[in-house]
Amino acid sequence: MTQFQKIFLFLLRLAMGWLMFYAGITKIINPSWSAEGYLKSAKTFTGLFNWFASPEILPITNFANEWGLTVLGIILILGIFVRLGSILGTVLMALYYLPVLTFPYIAPHSYIVEEHVIYALVLLFFAVSKAGRYWGLEQKCANLPICRKYPKLRSWLG
Repeated sequence: MTQFQKIFLFLLRLAMGWLMFYAGITKIINPSWSAEGYLKSAKTFTGLFNWFASPEILPITNFANEWGLTVLGIILILGIFVRLGSILGTVLMALYYLPVLTFPYIAPHSYIVEEHVIYALVLLFFAVSKAGRYWGLEQKCANLPICRKYPKLRSWLG
């Protein structure tokens, strides 16, 4: 990878990290935020999303949503555990995409692809490109003795 490509990968990782962090932290600091309305208005997989919105599961769903986005943002900004975070973030983006899916139209101005598909693809790109190794903490962590001793840990870092 050229230096120019590394810079753009780093900037893309930072931008995506900020987007996810901001989306999560605004949910955390808003005491009235809940995923319930979004989940109950699901157009596909209504049984699954109504289960996520059920009174006994909703607090877990809200917590996972708020903190999942926030932690994903921190992971991307700091550049550590990017592979693992990106894979889990891709699953989260799929869970955002599926409830609003009215195939092939997702929103008034989109056909099949909308922003969550783009986010998922960028996250998958981060997972396969070792994005945390470029001006991120993964490079430093990968050189620690514990990562040398346990190669699996190093592979999950990035």
